[in-house]
Amino acid sequence: MPLDTCSGRPEQYGDQVKRLWVHRDIDARAEAVWELLTNPERWPEWGPMVRRAQLDDHRLEAGATGTVTTVLGIGLPFEITDYDDRLRWAWKVAGVGATDHRLEPTGRDHCRVGFGVPWPAAPYLAVCRIALARLQTMAMRQSADS
Repeated sequence: MPLDTCSGRPEQYGDQVKRLWVHRDIDARAEAVWELLTNPERWPEWGPMVRRAQLDDHRLEAGATGTVTTVLGIGLPFEITDYDDRLRWAWKVAGVGATDHRLEPTGRDHCRVGFGVPWPAAPYLAVCRIALARLQTMAMRQSADS
């Protein structure tokens, strides 16, 4: 499974030019991967820096708020800043623009997942690569079980 890092602006990403991106192609249904990306209860399974996450309400959507607890045990408030169902969501953590999450279906049982981070957070792409590998493992295991 190829893993690509991109500092350019993929055409479908619109005005998100001040971000660096890392992507991974995953052999799993886009719907299953989207569920992993948008279910805060699952974030600790693939997010290396997340111990726990919860929404204040029950739905991940633009304007939703919640708390994410880091692996250091620090609880931080978050807000979903952008949300496009089954395609993209982005957030601020502790008031700071954080990771952008994108999903692109590339076939019936294939998709491409990308994480974007602000330029000053470029080293965080290493964490994003780990998260993508975990997502891939989880999605493929889920696919094999169904």
